[in-house]
Amino acid sequence: MSKSVGILIFDDVEELDFVGPWEVFTMANVVAERMHLSVAFEMSLIAPSMEPVRCAKGMRVLPDKAMAEVARQDVILVPGGMGTRREVNNPEILEWISIVGGRADWITSVCTGSLLLTAAGLTRGRKISTHHGAVDLLRNRPEAPDVRPEYRYIRDGNLVTSAGVSAGIDMSLWLVGEWHGADFARAVQKAMQYDPMPPYGALT
Repeated sequence: MSKSVGILIFDDVEELDFVGPWEVFTMANVVAERMHLSVAFEMSLIAPSMEPVRCAKGMRVLPDKAMAEVARQDVILVPGGMGTRREVNNPEILEWISIVGGRADWITSVCTGSLLLTAAGLTRGRKISTHHGAVDLLRNRPEAPDVRPEYRYIRDGNLVTSAGVSAGIDMSLWLVGEWHGADFARAVQKAMQYDPMPPYGALT
């Protein structure tokens, strides 16, 4: 029941885009152990090199592996952030996403991570979600994905993409439920005490 989950990080990556899913999958490990279940997620932060990554809001993170070390993961997750605007022109990253994503059982993204998946050729003709502010950026690309920003997350085959920042948590919980059942995913959600109640949701 073990799945390897590789999260790509790069300079100016949005922190919650990858920390949110990391929390979901690692909390799933904790909950599974408590429930004596054979559920396990093997997590890795993967970067172009082993140098520290400086994120969009200043957090500095150490990768677990360099891209050159990783030939396959069961799940590849590409987060977003302003760094995607630069890395969309980085052939090394795009080639890695194309190769490793093509071998993965599941391809996922958060926010403008979908921009990198698109540039790597993995979303052509498929339905995807992204941050509401990046819709035109994606629709104007030659790869022509079907962008659906109205969805918090959307599945098209083995491709699951989510909207901005916090939507990655929702997507990751859905994936846990898809793989291990809704009851287990709800137990993970409860363990995280994730029950969003936005303070301004009722205001117009």
